[in-house]
Amino acid sequence: GDISWRGHHRYDIKMVHYLIEFRFHGYAKKHAKSLIHEVARKFRVRGVIKNRAVPHITLFGPFTTRHEEKMVSEVVNVGREFSLVPFIVKGFNYFDKEHKVIYIDIDPSTKLRELRRELAQRLSKISDSQQWDNKEQFQFHSTVAFRDIDRKFLKIWEYIKEKEEPNIKQHLLRITILKGKRILYEYDLILKKLLNRRQALSRYWFNKTIKNYKDCLEFEL
Repeated sequence: GDISWRGHHRYDIKMVHYLIEFRFHGYAKKHAKSLIHEVARKFRVRGVIKNRAVPHITLFGPFTTRHEEKMVSEVVNVGREFSLVPFIVKGFNYFDKEHKVIYIDIDPSTKLRELRRELAQRLSKISDSQQWDNKEQFQFHSTVAFRDIDRKFLKIWEYIKEKEEPNIKQHLLRITILKGKRILYEYDLILKKLLNRRQALSRYWFNKTIKNYKDCLEFEL
């Protein structure tokens, strides 16, 4: 049969990929973003830059599922159980795999570990996910540079190692659900609300999140 045209659209025919992540905010976001751009500029590596640098921590995935609605409601169910989930943006490290990946190390709180474990347990039942998603010793990290860095790895690593350790305290504010690299929904842990794409990208809603987040912090003190 004539399948040749399909090869061209193979990605469209294949199932779409989802990813559950957390996006940095505030100072941690600025810090990570400027570092990513700095490395890309100085060493002429594209890596993360190509798809606009959004510093993030992957919580689950990438994965495929035939049960999108169920998957979204499971994320909401997990999110409802947590409010202030702290972690620390620490120093730098790298994965020494076939391709080198430099990342910012994340020191997760017990709550963040619990949240991720709960997500993995629920979502792995309704998805095809990566084998590392179900590992107990999950490596929380945020990528700084990858792809075309192999040849320049040592230089980039030397350069980054000289940098000051960030040590920034953050809280996870929203759980982002990506569908094919676009935001599908965000579950807001502070407002306890599922936001659609438009709301997730809206400044109005983000300001609301930040205001309530500050109130929560004061309440905790």
